[in-house]
Parts: sequence; structure tokens; C-alpha cells
Amino acid sequence: MRILITGGAGFIGSALVRHLIGQESHEVCVLDALTYAATLTSLDPVAGDPRFSFVHGDIRDAAKVDEVFEAFQPDGIIHLAAESHVDRSIDGPEAFIQTNIVGTFNLLRSALGYWRGLPKERAAAFRFQHVSTDEVFGSLGPEGLFEETTPYDPRSPYSASKAASDHLVSAWRHTYGLPVLITNCSNNYGPYHFPEKLIPLIILNALSGAPLPVYGDGGNIRDWLFVEDHARALALVFSAGAAGESYNIGGRCERTNLQVVRGICEQLDARRPRADGRPYADQIEFVFDRPGHDRRYAMDAAKIERDLGWRPLETFETGLAKTVDWYLSNETWWRPLRERAYGGQRLGLAK
Repeated sequence: MRILITGGAGFIGSALVRHLIGQESHEVCVLDALTYAATLTSLDPVAGDPRFSFVHGDIRDAAKVDEVFEAFQPDGIIHLAAESHVDRSIDGPEAFIQTNIVGTFNLLRSALGYWRGLPKERAAAFRFQHVSTDEVFGSLGPEGLFEETTPYDPRSPYSASKAASDHLVSAWRHTYGLPVLITNCSNNYGPYHFPEKLIPLIILNALSGAPLPVYGDGGNIRDWLFVEDHARALALVFSAGAAGESYNIGGRCERTNLQVVRGICEQLDARRPRADGRPYADQIEFVFDRPGHDRRYAMDAAKIERDLGWRPLETFETGLAKTVDWYLSNETWWRPLRERAYGGQRLGLAK
């Protein structure tokens, strides 16, 4: 199939593109604005493949979106382009409204017009797959899991913008009949992750001797999903998911933030010990909590496991080991980002 991927130079998007080109037989066109968190080097493993193409463009540009649909003639779209960092949404919410809501509207408008003009058989097979987050559901108590039917209760500008985009996608299904799919995933981690997110931030701060910031008491819980497991799930939903359905994708790997940070420290102690022989955990520093910090997220992935047969292949321990090894071996990828785009400074204080 010919698949248009928005945000394909980002973390999850590039993992999906590497999977679709490297493990499957699809033709892929990436549409990406190349904002601060996207980098073409994440696509180097597939850049020379004749089934891969790239268009530099912004989903906020409606004319550009129309142009890409017309030129590429996709059999479907997987929409990942988004502003995604909660802390940045606290400091500057406008970009999240424009990209995540207006940009999604532009894609839906273009996709609907394009889909209506397809021959009957191609129209029947077309899919608009929207990739979202567990954060739209709000904050869980100590028990329970988010299900596909859990009411939305977003708590940050980021999650509110993603909730709005989810609702737009669903509305285009109910109002116009556009064949859509929605996936909501838990926290991703793995290779090629931009350094502002928790796991790469802790790895790189540890290596540089900087403090390892832990928000509040470190007790906030997330369900962690290895990004390559997520990429397999997205490809499976696109090919086998039922139009109009939503699927939760989770790793069944709940950990507190403090457990995650200590786990990284233990991995680094074993792989690249500090010169002074002290443990990396000595660098942990508890800092002022994120405003409105949700206490716990956890996903019920039973539906995708039951209906489509997907299971994560990595445990948190195996995935974290692969992630730490990748950052230790790929300084040429992360060093320019650390120097040019984000140096590890605190974000999201809502000053």
C-alpha cells in the first residue's frame, strides 16, 4: 500500500517508517515540518530505499496538505504529527492548539475530499489512522486501567489538544463516513528519542555529570511501551483494524518515575561506570513538581491483544537495556540535538 505518514521524522513516526520499509512491503511518504524534535537522521536507515520519499511541509498549511494528497495518491494515512511534550505545552500552549487541533482538521478536510474522489474499491480500503495518547483520559487512582470507553478528562494543554483532535477524527467518521481508526498509546521509549523526554534526559544528564531531576516525590506512575513494539501495533491496526474502532496500546510495564530513573542508573553503572566509582544514583535530585502532574496512567490493551493478536515483545528491563545501549553507541545522533535544540534545561514551570 501507499501510506502517507505525518510526523514521520519524529520519535514514534520514524520508528513506524523504519518498520514499514524495513519489515513490510509498503511505499511510504513522510510529511514533516522538521520542528525542533524531528530529525531526518532518524530516517537514515531507510533514506536510500526507493519505496521511501520525504516532503518537507507543515500540516497547518492546508494548501500543502492538499498538494501532498494529490501528488502521492495514498491508500491511507497514519497521522502522528503533533506537538507532544507536556512541559512545553504548559509554557506555550498556542503551538499545541495550532498543530494538534487545526493541523488535524486540515488533514481531515483534505482526506475527506480525496477519499470521496477515489474509485469504489480504493475508497473501501482507505484508512485515516490517528495516533493519540493515554493522557486524554486524565489521571487514574491506584487501581484500574484506561479502556477504550473511558471518558476523556484531559488535564494539560497537551492532553486537551490531543483530546480535541481525537474528537474531530471521531466526528468525521460519524458525520461524513470517513473510515477512521484511533489508537491511544502509553509512554513510549527507545532509540531516537528526543532528549527532552524523561528516559533520554536521564541517560544524557548522567553521562555528563549533571543532576538527574525527579519531579515531586518520584511516585508518579506511567505504563512504558518500547517504541518498536508500538510501531508493530500501529502497522497492524492500519492493515487489520476495523474502521471506526479505537485501540489502546500499552506495554503492561507500570513503573514510578523514580523506579525508571534508578533503573537507568543501574544500567549505566554496569555499562559505563563513573570515573570516581560512585553510583549514578548519587546524581538524583528531587525538584519542584510539574503543575497539574497526573499521578498515574495505565492502559488496558486487551482489545488489540484479543482482536488483532498483538503483544509487546519487550519487557521494561529488556527495552531499557536496548535503549541505554543505543544512546551509548550513537552519540553522533544525540550530541547535535543536545547542543543545538535542547540542552537539558527545566521546562514547564508555568511562570
